[in-house]
Amino acid sequence: MAEPKTGRDLIWLVALGAALWGTDALLRLPLAESLPATAIVVAEHLIVVVVLLPWMPAAVRAFRSMSAIERWCVVAIGAGSSALATWLFTLAFAGGDPLTPLVLQKLQPLIAILAARLFLGERIRGRFWLFAVPALAGTWLVAFADPLHIQLKGAQAALLAVGAAALWAAGTVLGRRVSVAYAPTTVTSLRYAFGLPASLVIALVVGGPVGLSVGFSVGHLWSDLLGLVGLALIPGLLALSLYYRGLSRTPAARATLAELAFPLTAAVIGVVFLHGQFTVSQWIGAALVVGSVTALGWHERSSAKPAVSPEPARELVG
Repeated sequence: MAEPKTGRDLIWLVALGAALWGTDALLRLPLAESLPATAIVVAEHLIVVVVLLPWMPAAVRAFRSMSAIERWCVVAIGAGSSALATWLFTLAFAGGDPLTPLVLQKLQPLIAILAARLFLGERIRGRFWLFAVPALAGTWLVAFADPLHIQLKGAQAALLAVGAAALWAAGTVLGRRVSVAYAPTTVTSLRYAFGLPASLVIALVVGGPVGLSVGFSVGHLWSDLLGLVGLALIPGLLALSLYYRGLSRTPAARATLAELAFPLTAAVIGVVFLHGQFTVSQWIGAALVVGSVTALGWHERSSAKPAVSPEPARELVG
């Protein structure tokens, strides 16, 4: 088994990769309005797999040398954190709301900490809930324009977004375990190598199409194709390459805080470029989610008794 990487913390690369994820909505929302979610997700994975073909043989050799649990992590990242999470996130955008799915991604650090507790045995202290409860209350306010009058459409988009956040949070924990021992190109290649067949399975299960519709004009198809390539390469391949490079030298507890650059960047893009609008209660909810998660991150970095006991990277690899 490869030894964990040592050296200077690269949390800034994690933040840069996460900020590139924030450009996702600018490309995904127009596509979600004209293409089925299954077609978008399959196309994303297919484009990246084609680009990464030169690195695939080395990635396959690395996969064969992995331990059983490392292989399970890679498969879970590809099928769950890549294919299934992206499909859920795309469905959340299908309703036309560019802000709710993005702000709810602020829950990802909280979910990641809980995932670390389940998968890595990290200990959660009671003070953790001082941050978690306000964040959950904020999630409720964000999910519904009028929190006293629940609409099924709003609930569905919120559940889809939270489901995607949970899968991506699990991917942070599992990705940290693998990325400390293997090259970023290897982890990224395997993520998409398993994500592509998983996205095809999802399409078959839900009965969704996997290709571009021939019913559109050539100009419309060309526009969709350019959008898919941009989506696959910028918030997809480039962002993940930077992310896994940074994650290889950044503890998961800090990396998940750096990922806050994603929803913050995305929310700004949603308001400025996508004409998103929030009610007063949704702004209050967004402030609760952002404030709670940011306060938790500050507490974890500055307190002598953190709410969650972190797990050393070397123990993760071992």
